[in-house]
Amino acid sequence: MNSDEKEDCECAPPQAETSPAGGADREYEEPEIENPEASRMKRAAAKHLIERYYHQLTEGCGNESCSNSWCASSVGFNRMDNNAAAVKALELYKVNAKLCDPHPSKKGTASAYLESSNSACSNRKMNHKDVHSVRDNFKDVNYLTEEKVYEILDICGEKEDYSPLIRVIGRVFSSAEGLVQSFRRSKPHTKEELKSLQGKDEDKDEDEKEAAACSATAMEEDSPTSSSSSRLGEGSSGENDVQKLAPDEVSVDIEAVRRVYERLLSNEKIEAAFLNALVYLSPNVECDLTYHNVYSRDPNYLNLFVIVMENSNLHSPEYLEIALPQFCKAMSKLPLAAQAKLARLWSHYSVEQIRRMVETFQQLITYKVISNEFNSRNLVNDDDAVVAATKCLKIVYYANVLGGDLDMEHNEEEDEEPIPESSELTLQELLGEERRNKKGPRVDPLETELGIRTNDCRRPLIPFEEFVNEPLNEVLEMDKDYTFFKVETENKFSFMTCPFILNAVTKNLGLYYDNRIRMYSERRITVLYSLVQGQQLNPYLRLKVRRDHIIDDALVRLEMIAMENPADLKKQLYVEFEGEQGVDEGGVSKEFFQLVVEEIFNPDIGMFTYDERTKLFWFNPSSFENEGQYTLIGIVLGLAIYNNCILDVHFPMVVYRKLMGKKGTFRDLADANPVLHQSLKELLEYEGSVEEDMMITFQISQTDLFGNPLMYDLRENGDKIPVTNENRKEFVAQYSEYMLNKSVEKQFKAFRRGFHMVTNESPLKYLFRPEEIELLICGSRNLDFLALEETTEYDGGYNRDSRIIKEFWETLHSFGEEQKRLFLQFTTGTDRAPVGGLGKLKMIIAKNGPDTDRLPTSHTCFNVLLLPEYSSKEKLRERLLKAITYAKGFGML
Repeated sequence: MNSDEKEDCECAPPQAETSPAGGADREYEEPEIENPEASRMKRAAAKHLIERYYHQLTEGCGNESCSNSWCASSVGFNRMDNNAAAVKALELYKVNAKLCDPHPSKKGTASAYLESSNSACSNRKMNHKDVHSVRDNFKDVNYLTEEKVYEILDICGEKEDYSPLIRVIGRVFSSAEGLVQSFRRSKPHTKEELKSLQGKDEDKDEDEKEAAACSATAMEEDSPTSSSSSRLGEGSSGENDVQKLAPDEVSVDIEAVRRVYERLLSNEKIEAAFLNALVYLSPNVECDLTYHNVYSRDPNYLNLFVIVMENSNLHSPEYLEIALPQFCKAMSKLPLAAQAKLARLWSHYSVEQIRRMVETFQQLITYKVISNEFNSRNLVNDDDAVVAATKCLKIVYYANVLGGDLDMEHNEEEDEEPIPESSELTLQELLGEERRNKKGPRVDPLETELGIRTNDCRRPLIPFEEFVNEPLNEVLEMDKDYTFFKVETENKFSFMTCPFILNAVTKNLGLYYDNRIRMYSERRITVLYSLVQGQQLNPYLRLKVRRDHIIDDALVRLEMIAMENPADLKKQLYVEFEGEQGVDEGGVSKEFFQLVVEEIFNPDIGMFTYDERTKLFWFNPSSFENEGQYTLIGIVLGLAIYNNCILDVHFPMVVYRKLMGKKGTFRDLADANPVLHQSLKELLEYEGSVEEDMMITFQISQTDLFGNPLMYDLRENGDKIPVTNENRKEFVAQYSEYMLNKSVEKQFKAFRRGFHMVTNESPLKYLFRPEEIELLICGSRNLDFLALEETTEYDGGYNRDSRIIKEFWETLHSFGEEQKRLFLQFTTGTDRAPVGGLGKLKMIIAKNGPDTDRLPTSHTCFNVLLLPEYSSKEKLRERLLKAITYAKGFGML
């Protein structure tokens, strides 16, 4: 402590550097030779401070809003007897714990403190100017309250000099200890606590205090002097507060912090103080969390992050360079329990506040991405600021989910029979290696800690799309990131562990790598078995089918594979049409899936019903087909994802939600059966008497394939239970449960089982939400041919400026919607755009000789259109239309 600070200390006797306010750290050094007078004064000063601690523990400061956990006036304080208070007073003196100033309401005690203080400082001369200097510089202020800030602000405003306030902000906001103690939330005392504070026998207490204080002083004299240590590290601060807090509460007064920021951030000089303080604060906080395990000893440490994140200027350019990256690094070191508590707390914030925090971290990520040149050698995964900001954004993401419209119930039951596993484990055993990764989908630790899944959220506070960072997606080397994702090393971060920040295209690429590596793994296993056991070499999932019997051939073959060796479904698909030339490099598989889907979803077969109004398919509850048929359809859908093929299937969204583990509810009827949904909605909103006016019971009727009515009781003896205003919500819920779950339970479980046979080891559920699963299976419904024109490449002598090419695009853009889909089917094997739209489709137009009467042809495997150089635009149009309308299979020229 320097000489100036000694002058500012009101109660510090000579050679005893103390602070009666309990704020500043005190180093007590015992000189080798000490005269009796100095020794007496030191003991007197020690006795005085111990007495003050004792008064604080037994009487309190009198401030009903006191936040000092070792003050009897604080709300969470546990009462103790006088002997225990004396011992604790000595302990608090040794660690230089916080001392409260007497509240004006404690007149008697305050005067006693003052007299004692005067006697302890009798040899110290202080004039009025010294006291005024202390008040103006506020060097004894080591934590802040809203009132203290306004007091200092008013004094500074009167003098038009804000330097004292700037110094206080710099001191408090650069100190983890000071910030943690600041802006504590206070609760009014209960009547019992007020009574216990005021109803004591003063005479008896005074005698006990004096005796206890004397014994404490004697104990102090007999014990060795210890150096002061941080109160945060002792675990003594705020324990009682934390025990009474809910999982989504903190001890900081957030509204007070917001009001303070609103008052102060309008001043540029004061704003700079916050910025500089954060630069000094962050490295120390990072060190505390990394090495000192400070949060487990004092959960109030979380207050620091709550206070800093309320700064509405965090995303301003001044913070982006140094302050915010350092703070994000510190915040990313928070233990899992602390992150979960922050997420729960922030889930109660408004949409605007959540969006502000999202923008703060997103701007830092974007700024770092565009200000650096990331490539395969300089990976964005190695940028500490981007990684830390992404980890912080994850906390806000889960707060956004928790604060949204949640449906924690209605979960699909797990399959009773386990899904057959891949034979990869056998390969590891043969090679003598331990398996590093467990089977099954990965689960985010924070998701587990919070007890919530993204799919539980019907509607988040802000759309999920706002968490996607496009500049990051553009520079991310997905092959490297996928490697880090699979290896799971501590020193390499994978953005696939934070899928919310990735767009569907990037995640689809990660899924593609996973599928391909699994295919290669199965291929290696097959080769190994053929060498070791002499089995026939079959590295692919081969399907040889006849066009006229495609369903029979395909489903029978897949059924045999599913029964004999389900692991073969993980091999790369290889389709061959009997009697046709063509090597399957992807295009034949596309056509195979398209034909299978056309056959399976034909309403005449009766496995699915088709709604003309919604243009959607649904499981037929009265289908004659067995469960095995639905299992095989699930396998087909899984294979389509696994082999990166798009299917022309039209399910309501509830099917994809059910595939991801959520049951259908009344809300899902809106797109699955909008007419029924509207009827039930009107029933819920009906203002008259439902029982008398509608005469509905808990028995419903349906019609089967032949138009025969089928009755079903939603409750036992449902035909005798009328629907009333009181039970209509139950009726609607059970009606929806029956329509979406119970009536098709057998069919859907078989369908889901087949789907999981292919995808059970895939990160599909971890990476994608239900609406993205639909995009994977069905592709994009929006066909932007202008985007396709921009990305198309040319070969064989054609270029963008060739006459025939210009005429080709003019012709294609003039086609109707159905003709455009036929062209897409002819060229790529599917009439749907891939994930990301047609701009992600790599199409090539190659020259196929001079003018001729031959039709255009295509290699659907590689999305190549072979186009002769027709002599006129009219001939081009006529030849192209004929090709896309009538051509199917190979050899149609």
